Amino acid sequence: MTRTIAITSAIAIAALLAGTAYVAFGSSDTKLASCSQAAVAGGSIGGPFELVNEDGVTVTDVDVFTKPTILYFGYTFCPDVCPLDNMRNADAQRILDAQGYDVQTAFISIDPERDTPEVMKEFTSLFHDNMIGLTGSPEQVKVASKAYKTYYQKQVDGDPEYYLVDHSTQTYFVMPERGFVDFFKRDDSPEKMAETVACFIDAIE
Repeated sequence: MTRTIAITSAIAIAALLAGTAYVAFGSSDTKLASCSQAAVAGGSIGGPFELVNEDGVTVTDVDVFTKPTILYFGYTFCPDVCPLDNMRNADAQRILDAQGYDVQTAFISIDPERDTPEVMKEFTSLFHDNMIGLTGSPEQVKVASKAYKTYYQKQVDGDPEYYLVDHSTQTYFVMPERGFVDFFKRDDSPEKMAETVACFIDAIE
């Protein structure tokens, strides 16, 4: 399972980079460019979507990204990677909370068949009180995933109820009005993430 996810994550990240502009930010955003931990950022990643939040309300990307957001795609039945990554993301938010930054984390399910709003609310509450859980119809989820160039594939073998889903594992940083500005790898620490996020926020103030 872990090896499969690692392979698919590498494929997804390669696709992500291939579709991203090498000129990360405009000349007026030199400070933002200096915050990026990746070789590239910005570009064609991100876009509009319509999903369902934990309260069963349909929301758009504009409704969700009202503040700087650490964003992750995964699923609640994930046995190992998703809980670890969401906890890491929540830890980064806690560091930023303590430093006085107004940020949030968000978790978009790529398994809408099982991840109802109720399931998402219970899952996200395990990590941070302010983590936003989003699900929707298979079509809605596909639109959001395509916008952020993520990969996911339901495994068809095995138990039809307790199936696994292979998926990419990068975490995104999204800012209101600017959209996607950077991404994080699985081996990035909460401290490194918090430092990068704080740099971006400070750069636009």
